[in-house]
Parts: sequence; C-alpha cells; structure tokens
Amino acid sequence: MRGQFPAFRLGNVLATSFTGTLSERHGDSVERIPTPQRLIDWLAVNGLAVDSCSTAQLDLARELRESIHAAATAAATQGALPASAVRVINGCSAQGRAAAVLTPEGERRWRLSSASCVEDALSVIASDAISVIAGERDGTLALCASPTCRAAFFDTSRSRTRKWCDMNTCGNRRKKARFNAKQRENPRSAE
Repeated sequence: MRGQFPAFRLGNVLATSFTGTLSERHGDSVERIPTPQRLIDWLAVNGLAVDSCSTAQLDLARELRESIHAAATAAATQGALPASAVRVINGCSAQGRAAAVLTPEGERRWRLSSASCVEDALSVIASDAISVIAGERDGTLALCASPTCRAAFFDTSRSRTRKWCDMNTCGNRRKKARFNAKQRENPRSAE
C-alpha cells in the first residue's frame, strides 16, 4: 500500500520537511500524507513514531503544516506572521509531552513516551518551527525559486543563496528545462 504514494521529501529541518508533505502548491499539488497511516509513516521516518492516528489527528497535522508554511513564508519575505498561523503553532507546541534527549553521538533526538500520541509528535514539529521562524538557528528561511513549488526551506548554505527547496526535484527540473530549451534553440550542440 505504501508504494502507491509519492515518496517523502526529507530535509535536515523537521518543520520545513513537514511542510514538504504538500508540494507543488502552485501547480498540481502533491499530498504526501493523504491518510492517517501515511502520517504515522512520516513521523516514524523522522524519529517521532506513534502507534495510531485518527482522521481528526491527520486534520490537525495538516492544519499545523499549513500554519507553519504560512508563517515561514511570511518570515522568508519579511512579512507579518499570520495571527491564525501563530495560534495554531503555539497551540500545538503547548499540548505535547515529548522530551529532548542527547544521544551518545552528541545529537538531539526526541523521546515520546510509550503513551505518546500524534499531538506529542506535532508539538515537536511546532517547537522546531518556532525556533526556525524566530531566527534562533543558524540559517535563513527562503522560498523555492520554482514558480509551482514556492516551498519554504531553511537555507544553511555558507552564502545563504540557495534557490531550491530540493536540488533533486525542483532544482533538477529547472536544470533539465534550461538544457532542453538550449537543445531546441541549437539542436546541433547535442551531436
């Protein structure tokens, strides 16, 4: 069953990766968490495993995703943060019971209790969004240069000039389009 869904687009920043569960927002949008089970799968891949998810919890997750996207987009363009998005993010952050733990390798991981639910995992995502949007981390929020994508992403490149949410998708499509346009202009260059 899982093979019928589009692959997850995973990044290094939990909050912006979560917003990537809906891509091509300004084109033919692709929903990567269409079912409660897919949300469970995404959470597990990101170290936030939960046992179950209801339709209402999936709806809450999507509401958080869209709120993070709206707030991150506003922050990336230096606009005012939408009050409704801030309310949802803060509400989700406050309702969780997750604990940050340090691994022997010196990395931070999140530990959910055995009784954890989707709301606990969403609180971790909301907390991550708060730290990114508030500017507490080394990097900058930016929007994908693809006119059909426009996903918010967290740019940690040295120059802070990254253009694409994901070089393997949006960036690669743009490179292919430029290459094909050049080939149409000058077909002999391919020989």
